[in-house]
Amino acid sequence: MTSKTVTMVVLITAVLLMTGIQAVQADEYTSADLELWQNEYDAAVKRGRQVFTDQKLGTNGVVCAQCHPNAANTHPETYPKYQKQLGKVATMAEMINFCIMNPLEGSALALDDQRMVDMQAYITNERKGESLAPGKH
Repeated sequence: MTSKTVTMVVLITAVLLMTGIQAVQADEYTSADLELWQNEYDAAVKRGRQVFTDQKLGTNGVVCAQCHPNAANTHPETYPKYQKQLGKVATMAEMINFCIMNPLEGSALALDDQRMVDMQAYITNERKGESLAPGKH
């Protein structure tokens, strides 16, 4: 941490202690932690791109990238939102499974399936910088 950051933390802590409010601290982490986490995320994005183009995800040879090249028109920043195809407010993962089961004629993935996590990382990474807009169409 910079000396300015440390000073700010000390001042905030002092004010909280003087007012009787207890401070809750976030976990501490190092630059090595940040590097590891970024590397893991980057690897998930890379794997997600591979899943997005994998014919084995379905049974008919169609891949996600045929309808969504570079994750186009997936708009992860708008989820959760009402999806007409599902008739309810849905998450991005539910919509991914809809596409796997319908256009790809495959089997739904568990939400914690590594391929599902990786695809969401890839799709979201392609829209990095977009403002969150849940519910938007």
